[in-house]
Amino acid sequence: MAGDAAIRERAAWSFVRYASVWEDADLLCEALAPAAAGGRLLSIASAGDNALALLTLDPAEVVAVDFNPAQLACVELRMAAFRALDDGALLSFLGVMPSAGRAATYRKLRGDLSAAAREFWDAHPGAVEGGIIHAGKFERYLRAFRRWMLPLVHSRRTIERLRASRSPGERRAFYEREWDTWRWRAVFRVFFSRAVMGRMGRDPAFFEHVDGVPVGDRILARTRHALTEIPTDSNPYLAYIMTGTYPPEALPRYLRPEHTPAIRARLDRVRLVQGGVQEPEGPFHGFNLSDVFEYMSPAEHERLYSKLVDRAAPGGRLAYWNMLAPRSRPDAEAGRVRRLDAEARDLHARDRAWFYGAFHLDEVVAP
Repeated sequence: MAGDAAIRERAAWSFVRYASVWEDADLLCEALAPAAAGGRLLSIASAGDNALALLTLDPAEVVAVDFNPAQLACVELRMAAFRALDDGALLSFLGVMPSAGRAATYRKLRGDLSAAAREFWDAHPGAVEGGIIHAGKFERYLRAFRRWMLPLVHSRRTIERLRASRSPGERRAFYEREWDTWRWRAVFRVFFSRAVMGRMGRDPAFFEHVDGVPVGDRILARTRHALTEIPTDSNPYLAYIMTGTYPPEALPRYLRPEHTPAIRARLDRVRLVQGGVQEPEGPFHGFNLSDVFEYMSPAEHERLYSKLVDRAAPGGRLAYWNMLAPRSRPDAEAGRVRRLDAEARDLHARDRAWFYGAFHLDEVVAP
C-alpha cells in the first residue's frame, strides 16, 4: 500500500501485510486499457500481482510505488522468479504448487535482487520456503478462517461443492439451500468484524474513517453477491480463501499461461519506487490506486486526489476501490475530471475480489 504521511504514521508498515493482491486484476486492466497502451502507469505496488498484470496492456512503463520496503521486496522477488523460471517452476516457487526446493531456488534468484530485498528475504527463510504468496498478515488471517472457522460451519464436501461450475440460478439455489445457514452468518459476522479484522487481518488504523453499518454485515452482503452472481469455479480470490492456493482453472491474471510470456518480455518496463503514491513525477496515463483513499479523512483524500490529477495526462484514468469508507472524485475536481460511473458500476458487478463496497473509475479531462 502507499499513501500520504498521515496514514503512514498511523499504521505499521515494516512487514509483509499483503503477500498477494486482493483486487481483481482483470477488472483493473479492463478499466485502464483505453489509456494504457504505450502510456505510463502508476500503480500501488503491494505484492506486485497487479503491477505485473498491467504489463499485459503493453504500457511504456509501470511505476510501482509503496512506502513499505517489505512489499517492494515481494515485487522484486516475483520479478526475479519471472526472469529465471518457466511457468511450472514459477508456480512452485511462489507457493501455488507444492515444492521442497524453494530455498535452493531462492539462492539462485537472490543475485537478481537489490541489496534491500536480499536483506529482507535472507532474514525470512521460512517465508520463502513456505511460498511467498502465503507470507502476509492478511493471508494468515484468511488461513485462520479456512482452518478454524469454516469447519464449524460446513463439511469439507460442502466447501468443495461451493466452487462447482453452475449457472446463476443454480448458484443462487445452492447458496440459499445449502450455504447460507445461521451458523455461516454468525461466524462470518464475528470473524470479519472490525475488531477481529483489525487485529488479525488489516490494521486498526484502516478503520478510523469507517462508520454506519457493521463491517461484518457489509462484507457478508458482498459475499452473497459473489457466491451467487459471479462464477465461482474460475474465481482465484474465492479459490485461495477456500483452498489456500490457486488451482489451474482459477489463476490470477499475472500467473495465467496466456499472459506470462508478455509479462516476462516487459519486466524491464517496471520501475519500483519507495515512497508515497503522490511522489513519482508524471505525466501518467493510468492509475491503479487500490483502496488508498480508504485510510484518509475527507480532507486528506481531496488533497491527495488533486496531487494525482496534477500528474495525469489528458485522458488519463484513475481506478480505485472503496471497501468501507466512501471516497470518490471530490466535487472541487469536477472541472478537471469526469466520473465514469456507468462503466465503474458494470465492472464492480463483476468484481471477483468482491469484498469492496464500490469501484470508481475517473477520467482526466484537463490536468
